[in-house]
Amino acid sequence: MVNAGTRRSGRSQIFGVVLGLLAAAGAYGAPAGAASDSGSGAFASAAGSRPASAHAAAGPLWFDTRAAGEVSVQGTRFVDGYGREVVLRGFNVSGEAKLEENGGLPFASTDDARTSARALRNLAGGNAVRFLLSWAHAQPEPGRVDDAYLARATEQMQVFLDAGLRVFPDFHQDLFSRHLFNKDSWYTGDGAPKWVVKAGGYGKEFCGICFHWGQNITQNKPVMDASRDFWHNRVLATDAGSFGVQDAFLDTAQKAMTYVAQHLTADQFARVVGFDPYNEPYAGTYDDGQDSRSWERDVLWPFYERFRSRMDAAGWRDKPAFVEPNLFWNSNLDFARQEGGLSDTGGKLGPRYVFNTHFYDQKAISGIFMPGKAQDGQYSGDFGAVRERSSATDTPAVVSEFGHPLSGNVADKAPTVLKAMYQALESRLSGRNWWKQTARSGPVLSSTQWHWDIYSGRHHEVMNDNPDKVLTEADAWNDEDLSSVELGDSGEPVLRQDARLIDRLYPSAVAGRTLAFTYEDRSRDGGKTLTWDRIPGDLPNVARLVGSGQYGMLVWRSGGDGTANAPTELHLPRGWDPAATTVVSDLGTATGQPPYTAHGHTADHPIAAAPEAGAGSAIGDTGGSPNARRLLLSAPPSGSGDLHFALVSDGTAAPSAELRAAARKELIQWAARSGFPR
Repeated sequence: MVNAGTRRSGRSQIFGVVLGLLAAAGAYGAPAGAASDSGSGAFASAAGSRPASAHAAAGPLWFDTRAAGEVSVQGTRFVDGYGREVVLRGFNVSGEAKLEENGGLPFASTDDARTSARALRNLAGGNAVRFLLSWAHAQPEPGRVDDAYLARATEQMQVFLDAGLRVFPDFHQDLFSRHLFNKDSWYTGDGAPKWVVKAGGYGKEFCGICFHWGQNITQNKPVMDASRDFWHNRVLATDAGSFGVQDAFLDTAQKAMTYVAQHLTADQFARVVGFDPYNEPYAGTYDDGQDSRSWERDVLWPFYERFRSRMDAAGWRDKPAFVEPNLFWNSNLDFARQEGGLSDTGGKLGPRYVFNTHFYDQKAISGIFMPGKAQDGQYSGDFGAVRERSSATDTPAVVSEFGHPLSGNVADKAPTVLKAMYQALESRLSGRNWWKQTARSGPVLSSTQWHWDIYSGRHHEVMNDNPDKVLTEADAWNDEDLSSVELGDSGEPVLRQDARLIDRLYPSAVAGRTLAFTYEDRSRDGGKTLTWDRIPGDLPNVARLVGSGQYGMLVWRSGGDGTANAPTELHLPRGWDPAATTVVSDLGTATGQPPYTAHGHTADHPIAAAPEAGAGSAIGDTGGSPNARRLLLSAPPSGSGDLHFALVSDGTAAPSAELRAAARKELIQWAARSGFPR
């Protein structure tokens, strides 16, 4: 950067940055302990002892308040009440809501919801869920909303909120409605109530030559006609009167949102981050002269504006609508892709909307168009397009569904497909290019994987009300099998996917702006360990320190205003040994982190650890689960814009203080020459 009165060479600028980072790292004084080079200095009391007002990690921390749970939109970022950049990471809860066996609810009981929420925190490290709701069960009759259904749904939602998870509900639909399908059909749907289908008078459904249930969207005439009627707000005549079908849906959504807002506590409602109005919208059929882009502009967007006004009326004014573009806008099959991405809706969406999309590798799922496994950087372009839409619309992006089948003839691709998807969510770069082009890494995308269903393989779904077709296996829905969890023989939840892949290191709250992040999970494809992000040869001490272990690297600029802010938080995977976890940062280095303590709002140690807030208990309570842990990085009070980094590794062996110091020096020099933007 060139000052107004001074011009320096590039080499002298780098030298100045290096000196600044070394000076900042050295300012923390003497080591806090034998295994740590993160000192006292700005983080310790002058007297050298901790007063009674200091917070211990076993109790509620000063920043674990309602403000930490709140999420709002600030440009292309989610931020919490402390101004920290937030990444939402979790799962859809649950595909069970698409079935009839539990009455359109994700769980059979509140206890099952509690079991699921705790497992999601402890086994998968999630901090958010997309919570599915059923229009059919919320409005079983025209003009009547079922408060009993809303009460049970809200109780189940409360369990996730009390576990410290953020929630955004979703009125889900696939193929418009299960009631369009006859009892002998190969397929089924979910969404609209039976009375809507009956009043619509749709004929017998038939998909023709369909190898996947999704082909019904564009080949099954009743599905296409019913979808088109919804978007045109067709007036349906019923015994209870006439109703515009879209009007009926919006009335139900408003009443549901009002009920939720009125029956959650203020602290619980603060963790509800928004609402997804409609899952995977598609026109059904286009009008004459209409295409996908004009349909988004003239039909879909006005619907979202109507939904937005219903949110405001229901008490959700301060929460964004998580709006989805045309379903096919980012298909990776050229013949299926349709233009869109909300590109003709007036430019910027602003803080009252979030760009919300899905991504499935249709080539991999087909078993035809991608014969091999996914590779390093496979989805950089696909998820790069999501980042571009976020920038163009000036709002955060969420990939609220992604996944891959875990059984069937393409299940062997799942380990590599999911690894590549998480890689692309975390950075726009491939692993082979990350260390060389890090300044282009980009933001970490928020996401919820499809899906989290503790009943996987244990269902009892009477498909299309046919007693001769009782589905028990997998997801019990259209031959899908995507749940990352199931109940083991002991009745406790267990992961169905490699824990190294699912329970990931990630920055859940960054005190400033994330410039780059990568995580080498070393997840496995059968007996093969996948390593796509190798430490380059010009960082030999960093490579030696990491060894064959898992590691993540975060680079961020502080956003402080000269006061002590809430720390940067990274979720620590359950399988990591706390005593062997190594951090190398401009803030210092440590193997094993002390519990977080503070004097007022000033941390005693720049590198510390604590249980995840709310894991196993209500937010703000003492306790928390020993399995759900977080790393806390506290930069000293300073002006905004300071560059920070942290390498975090699970440590295959305890590195010496000398090795940590050598690795830190390498990383300081690497950060200075990497060209990170201001």
